[in-house]
Amino acid sequence: MENAIAIPFEEDPARTAEEKAADALIVSLDGYEGPIDLLLTMARDQKVDLRQISILALAEQYLAFVEKVRKLRIELAADYLVMAAWLAYLKSKLLLPAIPNAEGEEELSGEALAEALAFQLQRLEAMQKVAKQLFERPQLGLNRLPVGLAGLADQAPVAVKWQANLFDILDAYGAITRRANPKTYDIKTWPLMSMDEATMRLANMIGHMPSSQWKELWKALDAFMPNEDDATLNTRSAMASTLTAALEMVKQEKINLKQEGLFGPIYISLREQTQDAANDA
Repeated sequence: MENAIAIPFEEDPARTAEEKAADALIVSLDGYEGPIDLLLTMARDQKVDLRQISILALAEQYLAFVEKVRKLRIELAADYLVMAAWLAYLKSKLLLPAIPNAEGEEELSGEALAEALAFQLQRLEAMQKVAKQLFERPQLGLNRLPVGLAGLADQAPVAVKWQANLFDILDAYGAITRRANPKTYDIKTWPLMSMDEATMRLANMIGHMPSSQWKELWKALDAFMPNEDDATLNTRSAMASTLTAALEMVKQEKINLKQEGLFGPIYISLREQTQDAANDA
């Protein structure tokens, strides 16, 4: 047997930067920069906001990459030719104005095609996101076990000391919370004038008024109001109580009231017997 000739082992030459660049697609867009294998992978990895992506810029960079890769590795460029052909068509539609066909109907514009492509990428992104969330859910037999799993029946029975339903647990939690943070409800009181106070005040003012003040028989009811000019709750309460007290004194035949028109001022005067009693006093 003839001696075999040993062939020395030779390592492959170091790859150039251009050959390494052919293995990855470098896409530089607004808000995104990184290697991707396919345009759809970019949507899958959620590396860029698809609502703001520039389809024209993506098509130009994609076509430049395919042209560069075809000179280095034909088998790699073949994987991108289908997408590159469609993107080249889309680029021409974006750059050229829409031309109606022979029947007078316009084809889909480049903007419509770009919007459709972006919509498909967004829909794929949503489906991939939901699928990822679905697989991240707890799995039966791995993250959680079913009730009555085989083997648990052989274990010693567990003695149940306490039993409680949901209402008992909530009641116990509420009791602990109330003990830890006791609160008292303080009702804020307002210094409002009651009807009895207004009646006593109005009777005192009429009884202590000199008889000379009644030469003009009618006095405005506002003159008997407290000296408060603001429209606070106390003032409104005093006005309502004073009016109610005046109506009660009219019912008791002590004073007279009159009003010349709707929403007009209310006037008050003493009855004759009340005026005589005030003069005698």
